[in-house]
Amino acid sequence: MYSQIAANKRRSLVIILGFLVLIGIIAWFLSRYFGNNNNTFYIIIGVAAAYAVLSYYSASRMALAVNGAKEITKKDNPRLWRIIENLSITDGLPMPRVFIIDDPAPNAFATGNRPDKAIVCATTGLLEIMNDSELQGVFAHEMGHVKNYDIRVSMVVFALVAVVAILTDIIIQFTWFGVGTRERDNEGQAGSIILVVGIVAAILAPVIATLIQLAISRQREYLADATGALTTRYPEGLISALEKIDKTGSALRKQNTATAHFFFANPLKGHSITNLFSTHPPIKDRIARLRSAETHA
Repeated sequence: MYSQIAANKRRSLVIILGFLVLIGIIAWFLSRYFGNNNNTFYIIIGVAAAYAVLSYYSASRMALAVNGAKEITKKDNPRLWRIIENLSITDGLPMPRVFIIDDPAPNAFATGNRPDKAIVCATTGLLEIMNDSELQGVFAHEMGHVKNYDIRVSMVVFALVAVVAILTDIIIQFTWFGVGTRERDNEGQAGSIILVVGIVAAILAPVIATLIQLAISRQREYLADATGALTTRYPEGLISALEKIDKTGSALRKQNTATAHFFFANPLKGHSITNLFSTHPPIKDRIARLRSAETHA
């Protein structure tokens, strides 16, 4: 498990470098688009970096605010507090702050860029339909995210995907309104080629960035399931919780795509094609993996 934590830290660095290369390419195109101005390139890189850092450090506050999460103390819900406290002790982690969302859909999430800043949250619907072993399985999964530094990786990826989306949107908007036409005319055929390449990149870059995010997010869900089952030594609790959620659904009343990747199960409404672009693997696949691991244990 410690090797996996180290791997996740290395992965976060690789992801950052990869996205920075992609952002650099987009920024280079924009600087060429405005007349090959090096100052433009550095300004774009600086603004993109500032936005990524801001997104990274504000992600937890945003997740709590947009979902209407309210912080609780032990006396507010002793049952939930006790379960999370016991899991923290078992994992050797600091006790996280605990929040509750008033929503009938059974769901939960964890956030925070490091274990001593961790936050866990449950919906009222989750607390109502889960027994203690199931609730323990859900939050062993969420504490697994904290332990494996999955949340840090997710926050970095989301911030950089947002930057890529913004920069490519700028390309499309400026192309549509004809900004930079004079510079392209001066460059002749080379300028036209740059324009075509830029438009293609503007279309493909967000798709590539999103697919990378989905692949990483889905793998971290599988990893957190395995970590949670290992923590409790009772995978049936987590399996039973997933089966209940599969039957009842996990979509929240407040729909927010920006924070969906934090949740235990997909909090968004959607079917077929929409689910292909979900940050969560299908619940049945998660159950199958847990049962397979249980069989080979």
